[in-house]
Amino acid sequence: MFEYIKTWVALQSDRRAVTALEYAMIAGIIVAVIAVGFGVLATDISAKFNSIGLGI
Repeated sequence: MFEYIKTWVALQSDRRAVTALEYAMIAGIIVAVIAVGFGVLATDISAKFNSIGLGI
């Protein structure tokens, strides 16, 4: 039982997992913003090429 309590106390003071989770969330948000940005740009670029191809 003493080992369990000692392990529990050690885990309560360990903040490495929280930091890793924060970095993962930041990276996920950045990836999502880039994906949405590429989607918007791809649509705009496709429209430009279509208008050039049609001679408009």
